[in-house]
Amino acid sequence: MSEPFSVRISVRGYETDVQGHLNQSVYLQYAEHARWSLLQAAGITQAGLIATGVGPVALETTIRYRRELLAGDEVDVTCAFEWGGGKTFRIQQTILKTDGTIAAEITAVGGLLDLKARRLVADPQDRFKQLADHPGLFGL
Repeated sequence: MSEPFSVRISVRGYETDVQGHLNQSVYLQYAEHARWSLLQAAGITQAGLIATGVGPVALETTIRYRRELLAGDEVDVTCAFEWGGGKTFRIQQTILKTDGTIAAEITAVGGLLDLKARRLVADPQDRFKQLADHPGLFGL
C-alpha cells in the first residue's frame, strides 16, 4: 500500500490560544486544507465540481488530540479516503510532527451532494473516478 497523500503546514502564532497551543478549531482547518489539496492534486477543482453539479459535504468529524502543537511547529497532514458501499465514505487523517509524533487523528464521514436535488449522490466513488485525472490518489 502506498503512503497516504500528505501536505506540510507550519503552525502560525496567530493560530494559537492563550496557552500557546494550536487552537482546536484550526485542526479542522488543517484537515480541510489537506482534503482540498488532495482534490486539487487529483485534478478536481471547486469550479469543476460546481460545473458537474456536485459538492463535497462533511457529515461527521471526530478529532482525537494526542500531543500539543505550538507556533513554529511543522506538521504533515495526511489524507486517505476509505470506500464502502452506499452514499458515504470515510476520510482518515493524521496530523504528524516532523519527528513522527502524532499530534491529532481525524476521522470524517463525507458524501457528494447533488446541488440541484439537495440529496447525496448514490455512488460517490464512481463520481470521483469520473472527475479525477488521478483517481489513484483516492485509492481508486
